Amino acid sequence: AAGHKAMYNQQWGGLPDEDFLGRLAPEMADMRMRLYSTAHTSDQTAGMLDGEWSDKLGLKAGIPVAVGALDAHLGAVGAGVGENILVKIMGTSTCDIMVYPDRKNLQDIPGVAGIVEGSVLPGYIGIEAGQSAVGDIFHWWVSRVLQKGEEYHTVLSNKASKLSAGQTGLLALDWNNGNRNILTDPNLTGLIIGQTLLTEDYEIYRTLIEATAFGARRIIEQMENHGIVISKVINCGGIAEKNPLVMQIYADILNRPMEVTASPQTVALGAAIFGGLVAYKNDPGFQSVQDIQKRVCRIKEKTYLPQKEEHQIYHRIYKLYKDVHDSFGISGTRKELFPLMKELLEIKRSV
Repeated sequence: AAGHKAMYNQQWGGLPDEDFLGRLAPEMADMRMRLYSTAHTSDQTAGMLDGEWSDKLGLKAGIPVAVGALDAHLGAVGAGVGENILVKIMGTSTCDIMVYPDRKNLQDIPGVAGIVEGSVLPGYIGIEAGQSAVGDIFHWWVSRVLQKGEEYHTVLSNKASKLSAGQTGLLALDWNNGNRNILTDPNLTGLIIGQTLLTEDYEIYRTLIEATAFGARRIIEQMENHGIVISKVINCGGIAEKNPLVMQIYADILNRPMEVTASPQTVALGAAIFGGLVAYKNDPGFQSVQDIQKRVCRIKEKTYLPQKEEHQIYHRIYKLYKDVHDSFGISGTRKELFPLMKELLEIKRSV
């Protein structure tokens, strides 16, 4: 947490120095002297449960307590994160978590949210990226624009599921709350292209889902272009649990099977894994996070598989998404956008 949120790096002297913080704000320089000098990973014992909290929780006093971590990172551990496995925590926003062996040389990956040694798994570099709005975009459309209740998500999903890739003739950008990665620009905004007087609400709903999946693909490509191998994608969180349409569209756009965790509470499960690790250090079955993960991390029977024809259409639309993404998001980009609307209509007619 210190590495991802406070720029802590042991090799660089821990937290940023007073001079740097003072240039941001004088109060931060004053605060520096009161902060920690050492950070610890979650396989370490922070201390023992005291009497007051043992009474409140109904647990035995003296139980070892593991060093805490960020919720998404523990969720990734509870989902079964490991080398070459991408865990997507999908909710109001999306957090993408991967790990990379710290014995290997890792390239810098421009635009990701954090690269921190030991932040997710001991012996690995934690890599974090994500999108600042996913479920929030769907909620905005249903609640703020259409002014419908939560149940209308199901209505729109059922109607949108009857459409094929490209059938809406629409294309959107997923920047309604800025772009977290890979552009790291909070001042970017959303966009929907291709609307006509005949456009339906469920068509826009599907298009917004597709936009978030295109954004997810852009993040994956950035990682892969800088030496990260992704052989499996595991999904957890409210959207993965509740919306099959979203998961199928992601499978088709990413062209990867979308697995979903069996546990709906992977954050709690990840915390329990580290709790067990520090509490049972002398037990042969608790010698590593991976030992415990093998026993408790499960995947649902239903895996969303990519559909070849849908992916081929989405691949064509993704090229248009990248043109719009780069034109609005990267300074100096010169893309010819004149044919874009007409190509969307051509794709719509073809399907």
